[in-house]
Amino acid sequence: MIQRALRSGACIFYPRIAEPGSGDPDLTWVEASGRATVYATTVVRPRPPEEPYNIVLVTLVEGPRMMSRVIGIDPEDVCIDMAVRAEIIMEADKALLVFRPEEQG
Repeated sequence: MIQRALRSGACIFYPRIAEPGSGDPDLTWVEASGRATVYATTVVRPRPPEEPYNIVLVTLVEGPRMMSRVIGIDPEDVCIDMAVRAEIIMEADKALLVFRPEEQG
């Protein structure tokens, strides 16, 4: 789910009580598509035995950007403009919003 301003139609992330810029409090929750594009990426290489992982900034189809990770692919293979889709996983008893590469077909 993502917030959308009713007057301007702009989608907003992170959740707020008013639209940034206008201050309009007339916000609603809408279902997000789950689709996004990688805007920026970096690989974190912790000390062994930890495995490398990526941190990405993705642009949601709805407009806002958010930080996350892309899973299901080698961290070095994540690239800018890669199409990804959101998924919620459990890690250390916490729900995390991550992304997987879109199926190419």
